[in-house]
Amino acid sequence: MNEIMQRLDIAREALFELADRWRKRQGQTPIVPQGNVAGTALIIVIAIMTFLACLTLGGVSLVRDSAATWQSQISKEATIQIRPVEGQDMEALLAQASKIAQGFAGVTSTRIIDRAATARLLEPWLGTGLDIDELPVPRLVVVSIDEAAPPDFETLRAELVRSVPGASFDDHRTWVDRLVSMARTTVLIGMSVLVLVIAATVLTVIFATRGAMAGNDHIIEVLHFIGAEAKFVAREFERHFFRTALKGALCGGGAAVLVFLLVSWWSSRNLATPEADQAAALFGNFAIGRDGYFGVAIIILLVSVLTMLTTRLTVITQLKEMDNRGSESI
Repeated sequence: MNEIMQRLDIAREALFELADRWRKRQGQTPIVPQGNVAGTALIIVIAIMTFLACLTLGGVSLVRDSAATWQSQISKEATIQIRPVEGQDMEALLAQASKIAQGFAGVTSTRIIDRAATARLLEPWLGTGLDIDELPVPRLVVVSIDEAAPPDFETLRAELVRSVPGASFDDHRTWVDRLVSMARTTVLIGMSVLVLVIAATVLTVIFATRGAMAGNDHIIEVLHFIGAEAKFVAREFERHFFRTALKGALCGGGAAVLVFLLVSWWSSRNLATPEADQAAALFGNFAIGRDGYFGVAIIILLVSVLTMLTTRLTVITQLKEMDNRGSESI
């Protein structure tokens, strides 16, 4: 009896394979219709979701790279600030502070910010034509730090406060900690948004698959109950939805890449304007780099594969429910 059943199974599989080949040669309509309205809408939805996911990934990449650049730049320098003290020569105090800092191991160089440079720093708030000597404006000494072997900041700070009246020392560690925290928070928020977008895409594919199965319910039931395996039906659906998702993902990813290229081009063309200078200070030149474009390609592939797997699982689940309904009716 078992041998007879095995032969029947082999014969049934052979018949289905022959029927599938004949259907392809004859160009008959597949189980899932091509180019219908629902399929076009799904392509648009997947394109939008992929576009948003790529923008999110690119934005996170920009902020992360910019934060790393800020952190590197800040950690390379420290600042000595000297407030005006009555009866003291400011230039002499600046020179004394610079000499003390140069005496510490880990300090590569020092640079005194002169009157003209200090006035330029204050121009955005106080305007031009400032007389620094008439205002109680602190003066600065920029200290360059060896990142591999930084100096003892606490000892340097204590020596400056003790030896130079009105001096204070800022090693920028507070700013570095804030930048690291901000970068981590931004990456976490961006990845959360990315997960939500992908989850919404998966749910959309589930509803689209169920809708396609409902529209072809009579064909699927006939195929399934005469012996068509779930894998055969699922393969038809997953092929269709993989192609659909790939089209949408390519459109959405291509649009995101175009946006990044346009913004980068605008930034490079407007480097001399104040708006571009501020934007470049925050986000660089808006170029996501090779890793960013590689991430876009990964998202396109990920959306397509997830769509295919989601479709397969949805079809198999629906067919199991169909089997349960059939057994209950018996």
